[in-house]
Amino acid sequence: MNKLFTSIFALAVSTVTLAVHAQDIKGDANAGQTKNAMCIGCHGIKGYQASFPEVYKVPMISGQGASYISAALHAYKKGDRKHPTMRAVAVTLTEQDIADLSAYYSGHGLVAGAELPAKPANEPSAEVQALLNKANCASCHGANFNKPIDPSYPKIGGQHADYLFVALKSYKNDNAGNANAKVGRAHPIMGAMAKQYTNAELKTMAGYLASVQGELKVVPESRFR
Repeated sequence: MNKLFTSIFALAVSTVTLAVHAQDIKGDANAGQTKNAMCIGCHGIKGYQASFPEVYKVPMISGQGASYISAALHAYKKGDRKHPTMRAVAVTLTEQDIADLSAYYSGHGLVAGAELPAKPANEPSAEVQALLNKANCASCHGANFNKPIDPSYPKIGGQHADYLFVALKSYKNDNAGNANAKVGRAHPIMGAMAKQYTNAELKTMAGYLASVQGELKVVPESRFR
């Protein structure tokens, strides 16, 4: 019993130490720019579509919050997010790589001093507002769905509608214990929220959120222009 307790305690200390160490790593945007070769082939081309496991525009990540990008990459690396291509990329990244790429893309394409309006210019219909209220989406994703209350939450206003739809559907199927799964996202909060909706309702919400003015964008690499 003492041996077991010692092992559990050591594992707990190790886990806490790793978590603290990860938080202590500071991202370098300049370094991130030199490490984005595996990113630009999809995220640096306007209109680029993923073709597997579903067809949809790859998400815009320029202007996305650094903490969210980091959380997403860690989820792909751990397998909590199922996507063969993204997992293959994420498992090659060190903690410093993830921090550097997150720092780089969080400021990529942002215009200094630019401010979003206090609320969306295009108000949602009564139907859409009811859907958004059902899970109280704005309470986490903030004003214009671009001011999340926690930095590990994403900006979603203006994101591609088809990507948002696929992402929301993925939360309904976490596939946490299936290493061979091609889709699914294990996230207890988003899983509970997404499961309240039909796929048709998720698609309706995604369409509205995509129409909201936001900070997310695709910044084409010079070699792809």
